[in-house]
Amino acid sequence: MFARSHGIKTNLKTFTTALALTTALTVGGLVYGQSPAAAADLPIPSGTYAVDPTHASVIWKVRHLGLADYTARFNTLDATLEFNAEDPAASSVDVTIDPASVDTDYPNAEQKDFNAELRGEQFFNTGEFPAITFKSTSIDITGDNTGTITGDLTLLGVTKPVTLDVTMNGYLEEHPFTKDAAIGFSGTTTVKRSEFGLDYGVPYVGDDVKVLIEAEFNRVP
Repeated sequence: MFARSHGIKTNLKTFTTALALTTALTVGGLVYGQSPAAAADLPIPSGTYAVDPTHASVIWKVRHLGLADYTARFNTLDATLEFNAEDPAASSVDVTIDPASVDTDYPNAEQKDFNAELRGEQFFNTGEFPAITFKSTSIDITGDNTGTITGDLTLLGVTKPVTLDVTMNGYLEEHPFTKDAAIGFSGTTTVKRSEFGLDYGVPYVGDDVKVLIEAEFNRVP
């Protein structure tokens, strides 16, 4: 999404050549109909892309008692990317997360169901607010494969602007399994949870929440 259109072929040449070579080695010399040289020159196609939930994650970290970051994730999310190859800054993304899918991998869950506690009124209050959403409002290009996405994050019924730092890791014109185009990204941001009314435990549990995003998107036919 974030490679400048005039530099897509040249700036990603090294990456895509290595990707094609790795794929060739993995499958015993086959590169799904493309030689490494040809694959290196493939453009990124425009279109609508849907997130692959089996290759996507939203992980968050919050400092506990000033000692270490407590880490958890949301297991259920949906996202749509409208990708514009000629003008990547004109692309957009729409994300919905199910907060009830929060997963802490808390030990001894039979004694204390911490996931259920987080779903409760003191935290995500999933009964009243069943979705966390992010809708992009602007994209800025910061490098050959990097950028920022600013958008509206809605959590607990409160909407605030949030900016993500994003890297486009790579793309495939033809995914080996879907047989269509695919694009992959990594993203990070920090959210101050008290701004959304989620202030239980502050300051013993940190106010700043670090969010780490990994996502593969497949083009919708």
